[in-house]
Amino acid sequence: DSYREVVHPSIYVKMPIEGHEREHFLVWTTTPWTLAANAALAVHPDLEYARVELNGDILYLSAKTLDVLKEPHQVLGSVKGSELVGWRYRGPFDELDAQKDMEHRVVPWDAVGEEEGTGIVHIAPGCGAEDFVLGEELGLPVLVPIDEDGCYYPGFGLLTGLHAQQVADTVFASLREKGMLYRTDQIEHRYPTCWRCGEQILFRAVSEWFISCDEIRPRMLAAARTVEWTPPSVGKRMEDWLNNMGDWCISRKRYWGLPLPFYPCGQCGTMLVVGSVEELRSLAVSGMDELSELHRPWIDGVRIRCPQCEGSLERITEVGDCWLDAGIVPFSTPGDGGYLHDPDEWAKWYPAAWVSEMREQVRLWFYSMLFMSVALKDRSPYRAVLSYEKLMDEQGRPMHKSLGNAIWFDEAANRMGADVMRWLYAGQNLQRNLLFGYGPAEEVRRHILTLWNVYSFFITYADTAGWQPPLPLGEGWGEGAPPDAHGVRRTKMDNWILGRLDDLVNLVNARLEAYDSADAVEAMDSFVEDLSNWYLRRGRRRFALDAALDDRNAAFATLHECLTTLVRLMAPFMPFLAEQMYQNLVRSCDPNAEESVHLTPFPRVEHSRFDPNLDQEIELGRAIVALGRAARSEAKIPIRQPLPALSVTGEFRSTLLSEESLTEITDELNIREVRMVEHVEQLARRIVRPNPRVLGPKLGKRFPEIDRALREGHYDLDPDGSVRVDGLVLDREEVTIALEPLEQQTFVQHTGQSRVTGGEAGEVGERTSWRAALAVSLDTRITPELRAEGLARQIAHRVQTMRKEAGLQVSDRIRLGYVAPASGQAEQVLASHLAWIQEQVGAVQVAASASYQQTWMGLLDDEEVSLSIEKA
Repeated sequence: DSYREVVHPSIYVKMPIEGHEREHFLVWTTTPWTLAANAALAVHPDLEYARVELNGDILYLSAKTLDVLKEPHQVLGSVKGSELVGWRYRGPFDELDAQKDMEHRVVPWDAVGEEEGTGIVHIAPGCGAEDFVLGEELGLPVLVPIDEDGCYYPGFGLLTGLHAQQVADTVFASLREKGMLYRTDQIEHRYPTCWRCGEQILFRAVSEWFISCDEIRPRMLAAARTVEWTPPSVGKRMEDWLNNMGDWCISRKRYWGLPLPFYPCGQCGTMLVVGSVEELRSLAVSGMDELSELHRPWIDGVRIRCPQCEGSLERITEVGDCWLDAGIVPFSTPGDGGYLHDPDEWAKWYPAAWVSEMREQVRLWFYSMLFMSVALKDRSPYRAVLSYEKLMDEQGRPMHKSLGNAIWFDEAANRMGADVMRWLYAGQNLQRNLLFGYGPAEEVRRHILTLWNVYSFFITYADTAGWQPPLPLGEGWGEGAPPDAHGVRRTKMDNWILGRLDDLVNLVNARLEAYDSADAVEAMDSFVEDLSNWYLRRGRRRFALDAALDDRNAAFATLHECLTTLVRLMAPFMPFLAEQMYQNLVRSCDPNAEESVHLTPFPRVEHSRFDPNLDQEIELGRAIVALGRAARSEAKIPIRQPLPALSVTGEFRSTLLSEESLTEITDELNIREVRMVEHVEQLARRIVRPNPRVLGPKLGKRFPEIDRALREGHYDLDPDGSVRVDGLVLDREEVTIALEPLEQQTFVQHTGQSRVTGGEAGEVGERTSWRAALAVSLDTRITPELRAEGLARQIAHRVQTMRKEAGLQVSDRIRLGYVAPASGQAEQVLASHLAWIQEQVGAVQVAASASYQQTWMGLLDDEEVSLSIEKA
């Protein structure tokens, strides 16, 4: 069922109280069709009920619902609900044959409230689940007014044969004629509807078949606790369901379905349960020749003999709950024909290692399988269960054809790609709804594109350099990483990324062993970011043709190992992309390698190369670079402009940073020098200001005096963040502590979860580790020499852009031409930095002009500069 906002006719009915002349209970209901099945009225024993005079009648209703009365009235007194319990009243349709001999009385019910209605609830046990349960507890008669089609049975007077949803006006007219109608209304409220067609649902009590669950419940709870539930909250849900489940209703009143094989004998009272087709055939006296399917309606034609009295028996008309079929799957499906046909072969497959479905299956498929398995084998049918939440559109709405937001698989596979979909699903947090659509898919595609760009870079440069990996490529893949290529000497960056790679392999294996694909996907995404945005970013020059041969070989071997390991890690998640990359990275070099990535061993690490000290050093360098970039952004100085220095302080040992790491920082930030300072006060002035909202009322007349002392710096700062000033100790909540950058400096501080940037004073946050206690100050003074170098970098960048526009390859060498005003700044910059520019852009010759030319005004101040290139 699904709940929707619907409009219902509501009705206020006056039900006469027996033995109390002109006194009535005022009752409200939104289902007028159920009044013909009224059996009782319910009140809350502890509520106060008013006795009200209105138009000559006395009405009883809850004291807090008097606003339902629309005419002048007078409250005569009040009684407790408990005093009304047992009172008799005349029902709204006592004249009907179906209501003959029905005795109506007031009953207690703690569920009665005063939020709506009159505080007196009409009870019809044949027309609602809650009413039925209450009726069972109190022994109320159960009158079912409608049949399976929703039409009234005979015995209901004018209502007989009418559909329940079409009788509101007839009910109103009948009650008005009997003087029992107070008023009618329309109400909009949430009501259950059919999820297929949207029709409002009618409730009716029916006789069904149940399996009693009291005996099996503790055994099911014990079996459920042996299962590895992912996420663990699903196991809690199952335990909660088992603790609160009722008996299992196994029958359904449908035209087609798997028959329940129950054959009751009306003569001797025997209940025969037929256990197989062979048994049915041996007992049948008619109908077997016409049994084309073992389903209803064909099964209904079969008659069997009673083994006790030889009478002719008919099967009950009900069919079985579909979850009976689903629940027996662990016994009916595995092996050669299942548990009954070949128990030895079946035992090889039981119990299942792993089962997966969405969370709602806790009370359906997971439950029914567990039920059957515990009943037959007293154990769980599965060792592990993985469950997930719902699939929604990217706005969080259910996907429906009628809403126009459903996405069909073929369309999605063509538009976003199967691998993108798989990566999106595999990376999903199991405890959240999956928001599926082309927007989220594009986000995933960007992550995958980063990997593809690294792969493309490797292929381009490896082809240019003619680099080949050592053979055989698959050697050692089952035990650990491939050996180093040609005994190359690796740099710190090589060792760092390979340590990260081993750490990734261990993590992915551990997460998949725990059925946690989301953490594995996140780890692989993170590694690709490290590979692209730090290792490759910092090492691009190592892959160039003019790089030192040994260093270039080490870089190629390291990147190749990272990529070939990654494609094997990713193969179960993105099989098509992994296969394409594997064929090019491995099979094209080694035809003896496994013909598919899916036939290679999954990566394992016996001896990890992960070095925590090296990892901490690299991460510290990256953190400093991130703050340095923020400082540049704050100062609005582009990265191509060299700057004198970056000063760094924080709660870390400066020895963590080797010369190699310091070089990485200076190169990445384009600065001359990294300076380590001991105290943050060497980079910025500390400012303490009082919080007037807190301290104003507390200090009163002393507030200006304390404010002045703080502004003049006459205070001491304690380690816990409190401030001592003029004999007072001020808590951290009573002051604001900030840092203000020094002149010609841009100050940036990392404070835990947030980052405070310079220019403006930044609030000092709590420090817990060097990662959360790091500050940098950027020296923004630009000398003429630094300015000239920055302009040279800008020229090199322009030439690189022209190379791309001209369609030149990475390996192509060029002639570089330029024209600039004589004795101008551009001429001076080009002359003094020409060798460096040539190296950066791959220029082997310099001429006055070349074939592809562009001219800029303002590239260097207001001078017009023409740059030209052509392939050498």
